[in-house]
Amino acid sequence: MQLARLAVAVAVGIGVIAACSSSSTGPSGGGHTTNISVRNNSFSPTPDTVPVGQVTFTWETPSNGHNVTWLTGPAPLPANSTPPTKSSGTYQATLQHGTYTYHCTIHAGMSGTIVVQ
Repeated sequence: MQLARLAVAVAVGIGVIAACSSSSTGPSGGGHTTNISVRNNSFSPTPDTVPVGQVTFTWETPSNGHNVTWLTGPAPLPANSTPPTKSSGTYQATLQHGTYTYHCTIHAGMSGTIVVQ
């Protein structure tokens, strides 16, 4: 009886470990999304870790106007969102290795960080 309980405990433990292990289906560099929502005077998620490549900012629902203005990062910085103020649509930026910071110049405190690995 004790051996059966031990076997069940080991099987459950292995299942938990397997469920918590990293998945190969997500992008490298932390497995976070390359899609950032712009809504409710915030960027989400932030901070985020993504692989080298393109990041897409998407304005959710009809929002009041926002922009993406790059503050720091590897040179040259990506172009800022165009038109400068958007209330819908998407904006894409291609990022290289490094840490980038950005903000919305219209709303104080609306800022984000992306770490590219």
